[in-house]
Amino acid sequence: QVQVVESGGGLVQPGGALRLSCVVSGSILRFNVMGWYRQAPGKQRDMVARIRDGGITTYADSVKGRFAISRDNAKNTVHLQMNSLKPDDTAVYYCKVNNGIRDYWGQGTQVTVSS
Repeated sequence: QVQVVESGGGLVQPGGALRLSCVVSGSILRFNVMGWYRQAPGKQRDMVARIRDGGITTYADSVKGRFAISRDNAKNTVHLQMNSLKPDDTAVYYCKVNNGIRDYWGQGTQVTVSS
């Protein structure tokens, strides 16, 4: 059993910042890839950023230079620092981890960027 829990979402003004956190617990303690996805109303769920066990990161073009993903393997956590937020960043943000066999998803945290 694996539990994935996100936190840190909220309402922020354009240009502001938020830091999302994801804590993974349960019977599996090693994940090859940890990442963040988002889904806006009426749109598909897209990858925002992901980080491999060795630290290699991948970002969606729309967030490059503004978002930064990091992970702490000892604590089984992954963070997403979001800066210079735009209204287009409004979405539910989901944490996803993969242990090389299957994906595990969190329930999501709402991020709203609005003045």
